[in-house]
Amino acid sequence: MHEFGLCEGVLEAVRTRAAGRPVSGIRVRCGVRHAVDPESMAQAFSFVAAGTEADGAAVEVVTVPVTVHCRDCGTASESNDVLAVCPRCKGSDVDISGGDELVLESVRYGPGG
Repeated sequence: MHEFGLCEGVLEAVRTRAAGRPVSGIRVRCGVRHAVDPESMAQAFSFVAAGTEADGAAVEVVTVPVTVHCRDCGTASESNDVLAVCPRCKGSDVDISGGDELVLESVRYGPGG
């Protein structure tokens, strides 16, 4: 479960922002290229945050799609599939961009999530 490694970095950012205040929830924007399962991410965060100010915090994962640019027909579209084909011409000669972000979007403060 690679989510543990991602969550360790997220927790570091959360703890820096929280500065000791109790955290009730976080929202993470995660690109589809990370292949993160939101439930696994929440479980991993719960594990790594145990005993910290983020212990018990709710985790919301917002999945960011990739952008697919077709070299054959020029169509640009979004996809949640990193092995995407052009939705217009079904061509596979595409450039894929984005979908690789991992951003701590927000932190909610207050007693337990």
